[in-house]
Amino acid sequence: MISVVKFGGSSVASSEQFKKVKNIVLADEKRSIVVVSALGKRFKQDNKITDLLYLLSAHKRYGVDISAMVNMIEERYEEIKNDLSLHVDVKKEFEIIAENIKKGASEEYIVSRGEFLCAKLMADYLGYEFVDSAEVVVFNYDGTLNEEVTAERIKSKFEEYKKLVIPGFYGAYPTGEIKLFSRGGSDVTGSIVAMAVSAERYENWTDVSGILMADPRIVDNPERVEEVTYDELRELSYMGASVLHEETVMPVRELNIPIYILNTNSPNDEGTKICKESDKNGNLVTGIAGRKNFAVFTITKVVSADKLSVIRDVLSTFKKFNVKLEHIHTSVDCFTVVCALSDVDRIVYDVIAEIKKVAGVVSVDFDDDLALVAVVGRNMALQPGVSGRIFSIFGKNNINIKTISQGTKEINIMVGVSNQDFEKSIRAIYKEVASK
Repeated sequence: MISVVKFGGSSVASSEQFKKVKNIVLADEKRSIVVVSALGKRFKQDNKITDLLYLLSAHKRYGVDISAMVNMIEERYEEIKNDLSLHVDVKKEFEIIAENIKKGASEEYIVSRGEFLCAKLMADYLGYEFVDSAEVVVFNYDGTLNEEVTAERIKSKFEEYKKLVIPGFYGAYPTGEIKLFSRGGSDVTGSIVAMAVSAERYENWTDVSGILMADPRIVDNPERVEEVTYDELRELSYMGASVLHEETVMPVRELNIPIYILNTNSPNDEGTKICKESDKNGNLVTGIAGRKNFAVFTITKVVSADKLSVIRDVLSTFKKFNVKLEHIHTSVDCFTVVCALSDVDRIVYDVIAEIKKVAGVVSVDFDDDLALVAVVGRNMALQPGVSGRIFSIFGKNNINIKTISQGTKEINIMVGVSNQDFEKSIRAIYKEVASK
């Protein structure tokens, strides 16, 4: 049986963290494939290598000298190499990178070197085979993952070498040009690898002991979630729970490969298991998450107008302006569209004018003060009156509800409040429901 283990940036930030990784990997012979992120922060004021690489790319784009930043990044990798007496020729690797940058390398290539070099060092340290993601993670020309070819290539490499280290976060088009996943995509790489080799389990090692029921920056000492389903995790991740990339579950759920969120700094802690179905009773609410700074367009149509046609025309307007929609709520003569404020803050009046032009509506009202709070739990559907209990919490705490949404699976209740009530709402819900 095989375990795929992925280590996040904080887990590989220094030589001391590398030592912890090695102890974890060698403690279980099933841990055959290791996926790594780029080096993370060693301390609070430190920089993530990925952030530095994005900045380096920006400097290059605007003609700013990049030599000092390249040296700063190189020193991080040289320090680990020297501390652990590794054989990777870091200087040579940076010469290659510098040469490619001079030749016009893309930003995605530049940023991917963080994971690439970390994986080179980790493979050397563990005595595993380094496999470049550009050789095995294949994207189609439209930017979608070619799952079949990717699985074949990963499986072939595993059958050949048995012990692998693979960089996360990127793959390549058939031409060899580097393609990044969205930020945090190393989690997705690990999931893809686990699917390809039909792993027994996928372990995601980070700096927290599992998923917490609420953001610890908002709620003091929130409880750890023992088990969470794929569906619950998707909802929580989408709404801001940052432990795991929201797309991570997609490759493994078909094969029902469980994901474990574990702590590199406390490897004996139980962590959180993520699976298709849970036999744990758990709390009524599994977790609370949310995000601030949404905008709401309320569109009132002409009474005689066909509702579906109006909605179609309004949605086409948002598509025209490349605005990603979060939610749509409808009533008899009006409907509301929710999107990220950052998508529309500079084009609000253009969007409103276009809606009025193409849809023939009576009015368009705009509200730029909305935060969304998601209450997620597989057990909510089993108990009547849960929505009423949650809504009553807002009333008891003098919090005005702006929007309400609940899916047919009844595992998620979404409530919209003013930005200033966001943290207050999460604390109130946790106190009354989640901790019981």
